[in-house]
Amino acid sequence: MLEGMAEKLLVIQVAALGHGLLKQHNRLQEAQNRLDMDFCPAESVFPAVTCTAQATFRTAAAPDVHGMVANGLYLRDLHKPMFWEQSADLVSGQRIWGRFREAGRTVGMLFWQQSLGEDVDVVLSPAPIHKHHGGMIMDCYSRPAGLYGRLCERVGRKFDLMHYWGPLAKAKVGRWIADAAAEVMRDADLAPDLLLTYLPTLDYDLQRYGPAHAKSDAALSELLSQLSGLAEAARKAGYDLLVWGDYAIGVCSEAVFPNRALAAAGLLETRDIRGMLYPDFHTSRAFAVVDHEVAHVYVRRPEDVAEAQAILQELPHLARVLDNEGKRASALDHPNAGELVLLAEQGRWLAYPWWEGKRQAPDYARHIDIHNKPGYDPCELYFGWPPMSVSQDAAKIRGSHGRTMPGREIAWASTLDLGKPANLVELANAVREWLNS
Repeated sequence: MLEGMAEKLLVIQVAALGHGLLKQHNRLQEAQNRLDMDFCPAESVFPAVTCTAQATFRTAAAPDVHGMVANGLYLRDLHKPMFWEQSADLVSGQRIWGRFREAGRTVGMLFWQQSLGEDVDVVLSPAPIHKHHGGMIMDCYSRPAGLYGRLCERVGRKFDLMHYWGPLAKAKVGRWIADAAAEVMRDADLAPDLLLTYLPTLDYDLQRYGPAHAKSDAALSELLSQLSGLAEAARKAGYDLLVWGDYAIGVCSEAVFPNRALAAAGLLETRDIRGMLYPDFHTSRAFAVVDHEVAHVYVRRPEDVAEAQAILQELPHLARVLDNEGKRASALDHPNAGELVLLAEQGRWLAYPWWEGKRQAPDYARHIDIHNKPGYDPCELYFGWPPMSVSQDAAKIRGSHGRTMPGREIAWASTLDLGKPANLVELANAVREWLNS
C-alpha cells in the first residue's frame, strides 16, 4: 500500500445509483459535500442488472467471461429457469482480491449476490428457511457462524426480509445493512481488510414511481444519510471508501410481452392445470426469460432460431434482437446466454407473462415468488386483489433498467485515486491494482 494511505477499503455497491439521478434531483453537490468525494459518471456493464454488475466488479471481466448474464439463468440440463440463486460458483473467473488474500489479507461480503461459498472470510446474506407446511423462518446465512446473531444484538434489531422486497419493501432495510456494516468495521477481531456491502435503498420507489418522482427524491435523501453514516464509520475504523452504482433506472410506461408472441406462434408450450396455464419448458421450442429491459430467449433446436427471431423482430417496442454476432459485439457470447437476446425500446420493459386472460395466470403470478417465476416481476412491488396477493398490472411500473446508453451512466466516488475509469470493468481493474499495490 502507498505510504499514508489507509490499508483497508469499504466498497458500497448502491442499487440504482445513476449519475443523472443525482443531477436530476440537484443532489450531486450535496452528495459530494456529505461524503467529501467527487462523484463521476461511468458506463455500467450490459445488461445493467445487479448480478451481472456485481459479477463484473468482482472479476473485472465482462459477462462472456464470468457467465452471470442476468439475474436469472436457464439451466439447460434441468429445463429450468432460476432467479437469484446464491452460489458463488455461478460466477466464473479470478476475483480481483485473489492476490490480496494470498498475501494474508481478509475479505468480507455483506448482502452481495452469489456470495454463498465464496472464498472470503466474512459473509452475510439473507437465507430464509421455508417451512414444510407453509410460512418461513426469516434468517440470514453468516460466516463465521453466529455472526448474524451477534450483529442483531449490536444493531438492536433483526433484519426484516419483509421490507427487503415486495409491496412492503422500504428504504429502511438499507439502514439495517449500513448499521451492520458499521458494526463489522468496528469489531477489531472481525473487520476484514476489504469489505463489500450493498444498499438497496433507491431500488423500490424508483421502479414504482420513476426516477423523477418526489418519493424517489425522498429515497435518495435517505440513501445519502445512510452513506454519510457509513462513511463516518469507515473513517473512524481506518477504511478508505468506494461507492458505486450498478445501473441507472430510466422512465418506463409500458411493458412488452415476448412470451405471448412465442406462445401465439406455438413455440412456447403450456400445460392447462385447472384453467391455469403453466409453461412446459420440457417441450417448448423457444421462450423468453425476462429481466427488466432485457430478455434471454432460449431456443431448443438450432433450426428454430430463425423462426423465433423473425417472430420477435415483428414485436412492437423492441429496440434490438441480438443474434450470435450481436451477442459477441455485446460481450454476451456465453453458454449461459440465450440463443437470442432482446432489448426493449427506451421507455418500455419486458414482462414474463404468456397468458392473455387473468384467470389463466399461474398461481405464483399472484404471489411474491422470486424463485419460481421464470422472469423478473416488478409487479410484486404492489399489492393486488384479492387481499395479500401482489399486482398483475404491468402498467403500474414506472422505472426500469438494463440498457447502457448516454444518460444512463452509473455514479461512483472514492477516497482513493483510481484514475478516470470509463466503465465498470475499468473501475474494477483500478481497485485490483490498488489491492495489489
